[in-house]
Amino acid sequence: MAEKVMAKGTEAIAEAAVRAGCRLYFGYPITPQSELTEYMARRMPEKDINGVFLQAESEVAAVNMIYGAGCTGHRVMTSTSSPGFSLMQEGMSYIAGAELPSVFVNVVRGGPGLGDIQPGQCDYFQATKGGGHGDYRLVVYGPESLQEAVELTFKSFDIADKYRTPVLILADGLLGQMMEPVEFPEFNDPKSFADHSGWAMRGTDMKRKPNLVSSFNIDPNGLEEMNHRYQEKYRKIVENEQMFEEYMTEDADYIIVAYGTMGRIAKSVAKEAREKGIKTGVFRPITLWPFPYEPLAKLADKSKMFFAVEMSAGQMVEDVRLAVNGKKPVEFYGRTGGIVPTPNEILSKFMELI
Repeated sequence: MAEKVMAKGTEAIAEAAVRAGCRLYFGYPITPQSELTEYMARRMPEKDINGVFLQAESEVAAVNMIYGAGCTGHRVMTSTSSPGFSLMQEGMSYIAGAELPSVFVNVVRGGPGLGDIQPGQCDYFQATKGGGHGDYRLVVYGPESLQEAVELTFKSFDIADKYRTPVLILADGLLGQMMEPVEFPEFNDPKSFADHSGWAMRGTDMKRKPNLVSSFNIDPNGLEEMNHRYQEKYRKIVENEQMFEEYMTEDADYIIVAYGTMGRIAKSVAKEAREKGIKTGVFRPITLWPFPYEPLAKLADKSKMFFAVEMSAGQMVEDVRLAVNGKKPVEFYGRTGGIVPTPNEILSKFMELI
C-alpha cells in the first residue's frame, strides 16, 4: 500500500479500476459521475497504462461497446448515473446472458425521471432485482467510504472474472463527490487474471475452432439449460460472496439497517442512541445482491425492532422485511429529492418509534 492521498470519490474509483487492470473504458458524461469519465480520458492513454478510452455518443452505445470489448476477455468498465444506467438496461441483460465479465459504476442521483444531480439511493430496485429483461442477476456492492469503494473496485473485477458476470458498484452522489484520504493498492499483475482463452474471442491462429459468445438460443430446451447454468452460478455467488458489517449489534435491542453513505450516518445515530441508554446497533449490507438475508435474520432472535434508513421512498426495506420474516417490527425512514437525512432527524424519528 502507498501512503494516503486525498482523492475525490469518482476519481478514486477510476484510479482503482486502472490499478485493478482495466484497460478498456467506454462511457458518457452525466452528473454526478462525469469526473470519473474525465479522469479515464486523461489516464488511459498514458504510456505506462496504454489503455483505451472512448466517449460513446450515448449510454446505449457505451453498454454495447462494453458487450463487444467484454467478448475479448479483457477487463472492461463503464460508469454513469441514474438516467444513464436506465438506458443501459437492455445491454446489461445481453451482457449477463452472454456471461461477460464487466464492471459498471452507477453514481446514483435523485429521481425518478431526470430528477436532479443530488445524492440518492433510489436505484436499489433496478440494481438488485434486474433492471433489464430475463432471469439474470448482478453482483452489487454498496460502499460506505472511498477506501471501501477502492477496495470493492478491485474485488469487482476479480468477481466478474471468477463468475463471468457483470458487477455493479452502486454509489450515491455523496460518495461520488466527497473527498477523503485513500490508500491505493499496488497495480495488479496481469498474469494473475483469470485465463479466458477457453471462451474469449481473441483469434484462433488457425489452431482451434472459433469461440462464439452469445445469449441467443432458439431451442427452448437449450435456452432452459442455459438458464439453469446461470441460476447455478447465482446460487454459488449467494453461498460464497455475501458481505456485510455489524456495528455494536452484540447486545443491541434495536437494529438500524442502512447501506452506502447512509450506513456511516446510521453509526452516528447508534452512538447517540447509546448515549441515551438505548442499546442500538447497525447492520450494513455491503453486497446489496446477494443480500445477506440469513445474517440479518439471526439478529431478529434477540432484537426488538429493525429500522431501515434510506435516501429513497423505501426500497431496501423490502429486503429487510423478507429477512426478518415477520418476527419483529420493521420500520422505515427515508428522504427523497436528493436530500441527505441528518443524524439528528433520524434519531428523532427513531425515538418516536421506540
